[in-house]
Amino acid sequence: MNDFATSTAPADVVRRQYLASAAGDLDALRATLAPDVEWTEMAGFPLAGTYRTPDAVTTHVMEQLSQDWHDWTAHDDTYIVDGENVVVLARYTATNKATGKPIHARVAHHFVVRGGLIVRFEQFTDTALIHDAMNN
Repeated sequence: MNDFATSTAPADVVRRQYLASAAGDLDALRATLAPDVEWTEMAGFPLAGTYRTPDAVTTHVMEQLSQDWHDWTAHDDTYIVDGENVVVLARYTATNKATGKPIHARVAHHFVVRGGLIVRFEQFTDTALIHDAMNN
């Protein structure tokens, strides 16, 4: 039986990433990412782009989300696993700090996990819902 904390199973690695993110534990989150990770936030998303190191991901995505949103959380609802590919059907919830508007957006995340680390991430979401919450 695998210990979840050290398991290299792709779904376990991805789940640890969600738990670390929800807890605001950026060290634990970085520990799930490969040194050469490619983390892509979708075109149209406020943080759109590809970030290529664990520090870039936490600095330009996670820390920025916490600056702009109260309680930004990705709720990982359903996992679909095919080898090293993990697709997670999830929900974003948060409240924008500038407008006070909440979001409730469905999202799909595609992870590629190799050697117990996330090597690639791609986000798919309704970016209009995010922008609507950011504007008065």
